[in-house]
Amino acid sequence: MTSAHAWLGVVTHVSDGDTVWVQPLQGGEAFKVRLEGIDAPEICQPWGPQARAALYAVLQGQVVDVQGHARDNYGRLLAKLSRQGHDVGAWMVGQGYAWSYSFQHHAGVYDAQQALAQTHRLGLFADARALQPRWFRKRFGSCHTPGN
Repeated sequence: MTSAHAWLGVVTHVSDGDTVWVQPLQGGEAFKVRLEGIDAPEICQPWGPQARAALYAVLQGQVVDVQGHARDNYGRLLAKLSRQGHDVGAWMVGQGYAWSYSFQHHAGVYDAQQALAQTHRLGLFADARALQPRWFRKRFGSCHTPGN
């Protein structure tokens, strides 16, 4: 199975607010999948546990549609995940559990959901001290353990 295909799988593990393990329905090993277009708080930073819990609540044990595009620097499959026709990344940002991921002044795919969540002060957008994960990592480093 290549990363450029769409496929169905079951979420077997939720590492944090933007990384899950998905086992293809046809069998085989589970893939480590990074939700494309979002950046959830690191698990050790404020809002990290809440983001993981939210993603766990909607995805653990559920069948998802995986639309993989590429691999990131850590070997994870970058993919859009949908559950019952609903975009999981859009939901995470819209509920205030993650930021829309933007890169080098390019708008993020979920900027509209983020603007709405900020307007309604949902989740981490209600916390003036919430720090985007990229800035947290620059300041404190990553808090992920190998294998998660």
